[in-house]
Amino acid sequence: MAADRRIVIENCAIATVDGHDTEYASGHVVLAGHRIESLGAGRAPEGLENVVRRIDASGHLVTPGLINTHHHFYQWITRGLATDHNLFDWLVALYPVWARIDEPMVRAAAQGSLAMMARGGVTTAMDHHYVFPHGSGDLSGAIIGAARDMGVRFTLARGSMDRGEKDGGLPPDFAVETLDGALAATEETVREHHDSSFDAMTQVAVAPCSPFSVSTELLRDGAQLARRLGVRLHTHGSETVEEEKFCHESFGMGPTDYFESTGWLGEDVWMAHCVHMNDSDIAAFARSRTGVAHCPSSNARLAAGIARVPDMLAAGVPVGLGVDGTASNESGELHTELRNALLINRLGAHKERALNARQALRLGTYGGAQVLGRASETGSLEPGKLADLVLWKLDTLAHASIADPVTALVFGAAAPVTASFVNGRQIVEDGRLLTADEDAIARATRDEAQRLARIAAQG
Repeated sequence: MAADRRIVIENCAIATVDGHDTEYASGHVVLAGHRIESLGAGRAPEGLENVVRRIDASGHLVTPGLINTHHHFYQWITRGLATDHNLFDWLVALYPVWARIDEPMVRAAAQGSLAMMARGGVTTAMDHHYVFPHGSGDLSGAIIGAARDMGVRFTLARGSMDRGEKDGGLPPDFAVETLDGALAATEETVREHHDSSFDAMTQVAVAPCSPFSVSTELLRDGAQLARRLGVRLHTHGSETVEEEKFCHESFGMGPTDYFESTGWLGEDVWMAHCVHMNDSDIAAFARSRTGVAHCPSSNARLAAGIARVPDMLAAGVPVGLGVDGTASNESGELHTELRNALLINRLGAHKERALNARQALRLGTYGGAQVLGRASETGSLEPGKLADLVLWKLDTLAHASIADPVTALVFGAAAPVTASFVNGRQIVEDGRLLTADEDAIARATRDEAQRLARIAAQG
């Protein structure tokens, strides 16, 4: 939308998630082009020029768009498998299947993953893709293209693995890259696709998979590559007790110290899971401003444990929310993570004081923007920020009797999305995508899942 064209949203509750947690029981938001021009209590100012649309948002809560900080899109076509496994056994069961993916499969899986998130209020997504079987096609291009077509703001964490079965890793050897090949392909992806501008729709991070599946050289050289190119770094960290044992046996130190020794702590780094962190680990993350993608549903699905999110937040660690791959979180949407982050953390040491509704909403919005390095652009509703926001319908049977709208959103059932805007462009209306055919995507993902199952069964 042109910069001088305005959309006015009125008569809605607003949770800005700004630095003061400003809220309005009944207020307005004015979008001008791809940015938020103004917001506040009551009706919008009179006399606004070039208003192309007015939305009466009575019965709605307006929030920043949700931001997903960890995902594996390709897993959309392997949902519902190995449902009673811990992480290690789950990986053993699924790597032989994942090693057979190709470009059409990855494109369909990315479309399915993005569609599910977008229709549920996600405006900024990311994908950590690290499986690149030999001869499988342009997987990064397929993923980025799917996000562009969906209209979602996107970060591709270009992953890599260089430890196959012959080196003691889990993936088949034909599904991993060489050290030099991974670094070269990652640099090429950054140079071709990364946009560093304020309103960028596509960014790229450097993202070797995990200590289990990459060499020390790939971690160290990957960090140097990212900083030379000026992009962020992402990996899995401290997900299980097995990982901690592996790091002690292999490197003589725990995961956090190992990451620090390879250049993997810093304000340009975020790690997924971080379940098994001691006080020293949390202090190191806080000191270095290393971010965390908290994935409560996946952590529970794989029996990994409960991350110490309240302690991380108290120490000043940036924390966002992640869906994780849909082979370990079959719902694939982020609203569930708002609720589960709150509920699961209350099973930990802090009990009912662990997290409240507004802290959970902050994790899913501003916290995610911090983790992705975009807190100056999105994650809260403030004048000058990008027009990424969601209208949640809270006057139906599911929520109407809950007086506080933020409590209704976080504690209640998944709220219908009446409208979702990314960069000032509406991508969802009344719970349906405006940028893609959901039924066609469902058929494509089913067909590609069946094709992958047949190929994997043939070995």
